[in-house]
Parts: sequence; structure tokens; C-alpha cells
Amino acid sequence: MALSPRVPELGALELLLAVDRLGSVGQAAAELGVSQPTASARIKGMERQIGVPLLERSPRGSRPTGAGRLVVEWARHVVEAAKALDAGIDALRERRDAKLTVVASLTVAEYLMPGWLLALSEASPGTAVTLRTANSAEVAGHVLAGDADLGFVEGPSPPPGLAGAVVAADRLVVVVAPGHPWARRRTPLTGAELAATPLVLREPGSGTREVLEMALAPFGGATRPRLELASSTALKAAAMTGAGPVCLSELAVTEELASRRLVEVPLEDGLDLRRPLRAVWPAGQRPGGPARELLVLTRRAAPAARGPAGAGRGAAGRGAAGGRAAGSRTARAPGAGTRTTRTPES
Repeated sequence: MALSPRVPELGALELLLAVDRLGSVGQAAAELGVSQPTASARIKGMERQIGVPLLERSPRGSRPTGAGRLVVEWARHVVEAAKALDAGIDALRERRDAKLTVVASLTVAEYLMPGWLLALSEASPGTAVTLRTANSAEVAGHVLAGDADLGFVEGPSPPPGLAGAVVAADRLVVVVAPGHPWARRRTPLTGAELAATPLVLREPGSGTREVLEMALAPFGGATRPRLELASSTALKAAAMTGAGPVCLSELAVTEELASRRLVEVPLEDGLDLRRPLRAVWPAGQRPGGPARELLVLTRRAAPAARGPAGAGRGAAGRGAAGGRAAGSRTARAPGAGTRTTRTPES
């Protein structure tokens, strides 16, 4: 049943209660932050709406009429109920805002997200975070479906239907085992040579695969890969066992290059394997609550990573990551209530 048109709006009832309490339209107007003429006009409009006079006005102030006292009493219950509703809505929002679901590509989840989530746990220790991993194409699907508050992908532009912001930069490198002939190579590898060589690569849909294929398109495109694997860990293991050259994120091989378990192959200058790492969300929306806070923290945590990719090798991994994500299926960061879930990527 719809309310009668004789029921005043909530703001008018609040004004009436203030006049009853303060004994003055002027003082009530000042308390509520409106001008006295506006308050007087609102009272007169309410009297016309209800059909009875509500205030007796005199040089000493204003007080409710007999009918006005009844309306004041009813209005008090209405305003108290509205305040209870407002408090309940705030509580619901706080409960919702205390949870954050993030889905990130493997590179971001393993080498950058731990540091970002540690910063979030220090800034908002009560926020419970669920982190899921997927390739970049799957990340986009989860965000578009509303399964995540914020996504992180690799690639030259946001996926269709999503808006985004660059939060870090990365560079793909070609690595081989120390015994591979390319490990002793003195001249840079050309784009044509790389395109013609069967490589060990990530699966289609991954940001790593997309960037490499775009870079090799001017050279006729990448030949059929020797192997397709679904994680950086698997790629590194394949390279170290001599399966062949591997192309993957520089962030993923910092330790292996330093220890000479893998060797980076020099590439010609015209072969651009740099890529931005982006936070993404549905187009037309803006992240709010913990999602917005995490987005701000990513920009503070890794300033070096957003410079030219490849400058200061490993800077992004050392400065922003703070370590890799736990390899177990679930993990909790101290104080953050963080849960990490690895989803199938094949």
C-alpha cells in the first residue's frame, strides 16, 4: 500500500522536531544548515500538505499547536525508525566492505600480490581477502561475471568490457638451461629466429602468450610451441631440464638468473617484449571500499615497477613482491585474513 500524499518528507519532520526542541524556527534552521526563509517555507508547506496548522508563532518564538504536538510525537517515531534504518544500512555496508575478492594472473599473484596484500593487511587489518588465480582471459571473465571485486591482468590493453589502470610494468625474457647452445650466444636473437623456434610457452589466453604472439606477428608469427604449460613454475622446470627455450616474465626468474640455473638470451632491440600489468574492473564502475584501497596501495608499493620495463632488472620483483605467494592451495597472511585459491588454468 502506497503512502498517502499527506505524509511529509523526512527532512520536514526533522525540521519540525528541531523547532519543538529549540522553540525557534531560526535556531532550528541554523542547526540543520538551511536559511530561516527556507525553513519557514518548509513548515508552511507541511501545514498545507497535512491540512492543519502545526505551529503557533509569537515574538518569543514558535511552539506546536494542539495538532502540532500530535504530529511531533508521530514524527519522532518516524525519524527514530529512519535513524535505525540508516545505522543498519551502515552496518551492512561495513560488513560488505570488510570482504574483498581478487582474481589475478599467475605472474601478478605469485610475484607482486604478496607485497600488496601485506600492505593492505597493515592498513586495514580487519579486511578478509580471497585471492584466486587464473590466466588473464579467465580473470576478465570472473570480473565481468561479478565473481571478483578487482582483477589483475597482463597485456597491452584492458579486456573488452573492463576499465583498468596500469599498476606495474614487466618484461618477458627468453631463458635457457646453461647447457643450451643459446646460453653461449654472443649476438642478439632476432625476431625471425625466435618466431621460427619451437618454444616452451604458457597456454593460450595467458597474458604472457598474448604479448609474445603480438611481438612476433611482424616476423610471421610464432611457430607451433614445443610445449604448453599452465604456470611459470612449470615453465622454469622445463627450461632447467633442457626442454627448450622458454619465454616468461622477468619477475619469475630473478633467482634462477642470479644463480645461473637459467641463462637469459639477449634479444635484438626491435623485439619489444615489455608489457603493462593492470588492475581491471567493470567498465562504467569505480572500485570502492577495500578494492579502491588495494588499488591505491599497488601504486604506492611498486613505483619502480611502473617505469620503463626492463630498467633495473628485477626491481619490480624485489621492491613490490616481498616474496612469492604460498604454493599451497590456501594460505593466510598475518593479520589480513587472506585466502589464496589456485584455480585450474588448462
